[in-house]
Amino acid sequence: MENVNLIEQNITETLKKNYMPYAMSVIISRAIPEIDGFKPSHRKLLYTMFTMGLLTGNRTKSANVVGQTMKLNPHGDAAIYETLVRLTRAYGALLTPFVDSKGNFGKQYSRDMKYAAPRYTEVKLDKISQEIFRDIDKNAVDFVDNYDGTLKEPVLLPTAFPNIIVNPNQGIAVGMASNICSFNLKEVCEATIQFINNENVDLLTYLKAPDFSTGGSLIFNEKEMREIYETGRGSFKLRAKYRYDKKNNCIEVYEIPYTTTVEAIIESIVNLVKSGKIKDITDVRDETDLEGLKIAIDIKRNTDVEDLMNKLYKLTPLEDSFSCNFNILINGTPVVMGIRQILKEWVSFRINCIKRVTLFDIEKKSDKLHLLLGLQKILLDIDKAIRIIRNTEDDSQVIPNLMEAFGIDQVQAEFVAEIKLRNLNKKYILERISEIENLQKEIDNLKDIYRNENKIKKIIIKQLNEIAKKYGEPRKTDIISDEFVEKITEEHLIEDYNVKLFLTNGCYIKKIPLVSLRANPEQKLKEDDFIIQEIDARNKDELLLFSDKANVYKIRVHDLEDHKASVLGEYLPNILELDEDEKIIYMVIAGEYEGYMLFAFENGKIAKIFMNSYATKTNRKKLINAYSKLSNLVKIMYLADDLDLVAYSDIGKVLVFSTSCINPKSARDSQGVQVLKEKKGSKMVDIKTLDQAKLSDVEYYRTKNIPAVGYYLKKEDKLSTQTRIQID
Repeated sequence: MENVNLIEQNITETLKKNYMPYAMSVIISRAIPEIDGFKPSHRKLLYTMFTMGLLTGNRTKSANVVGQTMKLNPHGDAAIYETLVRLTRAYGALLTPFVDSKGNFGKQYSRDMKYAAPRYTEVKLDKISQEIFRDIDKNAVDFVDNYDGTLKEPVLLPTAFPNIIVNPNQGIAVGMASNICSFNLKEVCEATIQFINNENVDLLTYLKAPDFSTGGSLIFNEKEMREIYETGRGSFKLRAKYRYDKKNNCIEVYEIPYTTTVEAIIESIVNLVKSGKIKDITDVRDETDLEGLKIAIDIKRNTDVEDLMNKLYKLTPLEDSFSCNFNILINGTPVVMGIRQILKEWVSFRINCIKRVTLFDIEKKSDKLHLLLGLQKILLDIDKAIRIIRNTEDDSQVIPNLMEAFGIDQVQAEFVAEIKLRNLNKKYILERISEIENLQKEIDNLKDIYRNENKIKKIIIKQLNEIAKKYGEPRKTDIISDEFVEKITEEHLIEDYNVKLFLTNGCYIKKIPLVSLRANPEQKLKEDDFIIQEIDARNKDELLLFSDKANVYKIRVHDLEDHKASVLGEYLPNILELDEDEKIIYMVIAGEYEGYMLFAFENGKIAKIFMNSYATKTNRKKLINAYSKLSNLVKIMYLADDLDLVAYSDIGKVLVFSTSCINPKSARDSQGVQVLKEKKGSKMVDIKTLDQAKLSDVEYYRTKNIPAVGYYLKKEDKLSTQTRIQID
């Protein structure tokens, strides 16, 4: 086997050496936008189009742009074209697109609608692009060599408005990400102006909320929005807009959240229908055409459209969240910033751009002034200048001779020497010299601007007002206060219908819809099993299940499966995780937790417990000490109101009493009050209602006060069989 030389390396040092440079390259040179609102790929592409004359010229094939961009961006043509597609008006990803386009560029809201090849599509820069290149030819920003040193490219673009928050930007780097939502151009310009005037201004007054190219509605929560504005982190919800076509009984969705696609929404709806979670939809189609996006949802007659849409908002991407992470590169360092800090950084950047442009203008005008001052000296004796040039034998001596004769420097002498013979007339020279005074004023004014930051800020404000007026558009995304949005809970999503619940002695429970019960009323049970209780309920009800271990279990009826009468049902010990020898003996619908629970014990005592004693603020599934364990339980019964009951003892005594005589208690494990007196070790064995007891003379067995021993049964009321303890 060949010998392999293993080199021991420190893993920390190896990661620093090999991985960190890659991570930083992705962060700085690829994924995170800078204060001008662009990633390097965007900037290189737009600058290439600018140098190609596409700001004022006609459209050119996208393939030409892609090819030229490769001089600045050493990536494949597919990656460059994808970047171009995203910047186009036709694709619709940007609120303020930079590229005017012709041809099929796909759509931001569609996952499957593919864009045409670059040889078929045409592009040019949109008019607003002149604002991102404003004064770029006047040294507004730094330029660096491209990757092979053959061309120069701008480090940043001198955007005349805060593009960083006007258009959305998403990037995933190594160990960090950026997700910036878009805002309305007019609102951003107004908010920036107010911020320049007062850094402590309430930005939410002017920058109402994010705005997206796909429209839709934004659910506005002031507290959450303020947190996003201040910290750069947080999230908000976007939801689709729809209209109801009454004629065709169809819901038409025409605007969707920016974060999703038509295909994702349709797939989600189809899955809901297939799984049976939504039963009101008969068909869903993508009817998007040249007029715009449309998802058609056919529904059943008499469907509550608003209720259905609320369910769809909850269960599908028709309502989606946008998670903000305003991570921006500032001087090569990624920083998460709120809107206020972003505007502060942008204003600082823009002030620097204008200062550089002003300095450029000062230098250019000063150079021109310098030449004209030299020309002014020539005016004193034009003939002398002509004579010097004519009498100079050697061409190389013309400049030195002029410099000496008129006391001008080389640059001025060069300028004079280059004047055409036809222009050596007094009128031409006087016209040129008349510019000196205006130039001097302009230079003084520019120097004043350069030194005075407040004047620079006024220039920024003027430019922002012009941009807002020229390019501003109304909001596309509506704002809905969350106060007016119905909070959709799981409860809203559950279908409600009538059911019958059956509890068996063998601890099985069946939930049978009434429709199914009518079709097949014959109940299937295990051998030797029998039904001990049946109650009517609704699918949305909450069910309380009492066990023989004095525990009560809570379960939602909709959590139980729908059954047919021909099946055994669900085994409660498995569902409720009962103890091995624990058994459910009674069930009741909780409702609004009104009324009472009645517990009768062998020792003759009966406890009447307020139903609301079993209500809990949390979603607890089990409550212990549901009733007293000091004596064996004989009967459980739910009472909506007080009524007359019949108590039986094992010595044949019977007592009719009213439950109104028993004071209700809040403590669930209350022992209750004595109702049936014990006599010679007798025990209470059963409690029945008057209907169940069928007594011939009720008043004979009634007592005014409790406790009482009761009365022996009359012959006509003798039971044909011994009273059996039974849980109803």
